[in-house]
Amino acid sequence: MTIAPTSDARVVYRARAYDAPEDPFTTSGPAFRYDDDLGLAVSDDGVITDRGPFASVAASRPDAPVIDLRSGLLLPGLVDTHVHFPQVRVIGALGMPLLEWLERCALPEEERLASTSYAATVAGELVAGLVAAGTTTSLVFGSHFAPAMDALFAEAERFGLRMTSGLVVSDRVLPEPLLTTPERSHDEAVRLAGDWHGRGRLRYAVTPRFALSASDAILAACADVLAAVDGACFTSHVNENNAEVATVADQFPHRDHYVDTYDHHGLLGGCSVLAHNVHPTDAELDVLAARGTAVAYCPTSNAALGSGMFSLRRHVAAGVRVALGSDVGAGTGFSIFKEGLQAYFLQHLLGADGLPLAAGHLLHLSTAAGAAALGLGEVTGDLSPGKQFDAICVRPPVGTALDIGLRHAGSPEEALGKVFALAGDADVADVWVGGDQVASGGFVRPVSRPAPAGRRTPAG
Repeated sequence: MTIAPTSDARVVYRARAYDAPEDPFTTSGPAFRYDDDLGLAVSDDGVITDRGPFASVAASRPDAPVIDLRSGLLLPGLVDTHVHFPQVRVIGALGMPLLEWLERCALPEEERLASTSYAATVAGELVAGLVAAGTTTSLVFGSHFAPAMDALFAEAERFGLRMTSGLVVSDRVLPEPLLTTPERSHDEAVRLAGDWHGRGRLRYAVTPRFALSASDAILAACADVLAAVDGACFTSHVNENNAEVATVADQFPHRDHYVDTYDHHGLLGGCSVLAHNVHPTDAELDVLAARGTAVAYCPTSNAALGSGMFSLRRHVAAGVRVALGSDVGAGTGFSIFKEGLQAYFLQHLLGADGLPLAAGHLLHLSTAAGAAALGLGEVTGDLSPGKQFDAICVRPPVGTALDIGLRHAGSPEEALGKVFALAGDADVADVWVGGDQVASGGFVRPVSRPAPAGRRTPAG
């Protein structure tokens, strides 16, 4: 049979590849897909147009150049559903609970982003850290200062990252330089969204810091912004620390629970992500499930601050969607591989409240689950035709533990488990977002093609 040539590919990638498009917590199918000689045709606009055995994909596109990645492992780009822009420089401050850590470490650093030049430098560090870790899509908890947010969006655009972020707003409890008013928070958020939301791969997220520092008046202003910005997301914190939970209950005596402080204002929906939720009630889980709101599970941060043990089993049983977040800077680095490994450890230690995890669960939580939580499940998260080519190639240096482990792995599942157990930034050799290569040989670089001018649909 003669194969008719096609012209839908800018390039064909040949790879040993993993992805996990199906939710292994709710389906009985395979936890992940593995192909030892996969062909992926990628169009000029970065879309995967064909997937199959390399021989057949390449034969139908004889004029397309082939990039052979079989010296490493190709995975979907990693997704971080909770990472703090202003906290890059306070990673690793251990030994304190949440509220003390905020007072001594995080908030003083966040005040420094009032300097636009300082904010621009930190934005560069954040974006470089995400790319180096293989994170192609992120929900970034922003800054309290609007000019700092301009710097972050500009840097994310320069590297072509798929980023959702927004101005952080508070009107009580925090140091005065971090406070705002409902009117000012609304106006600044609408201006930022008008400038950046839907531009290239950027989207806006309405972001009260947490109910502890946000009155009903400012939460109502957040609801107005969410209604005004089509396709905007919502994110905040919830139920992270017992002292925080008790304080919020005192501040909102007329609300049913912490989750209700947000739900009362209509802030929860299918593109809402609440970070942590270590100490939820059953009633709160029911509300999150009913609204389709996802939870960002941040294992290293929860452990580092002693916040508690997250019960993945309770969330899954209640029908609440869960993905992974690094929570830099209470989290201990940008690597979502590390978060997956810590989740694996902690779920085993939880006993009956835990949910034992295998390699396929970790891959799903790190990729497709995060994309779905951010409303981007039709755009990214796996290597299926129709999705954007957001991908990383894991290729460890020769002689390292991961290199040795991969060469001697007895099965695809064993090899994938070794990636989560051993991989770090140095093992992420190549990174693509929407077909644009933003890291090569471990070196981070701006996109080779300029971002499209003007506005695009937020999911594009």
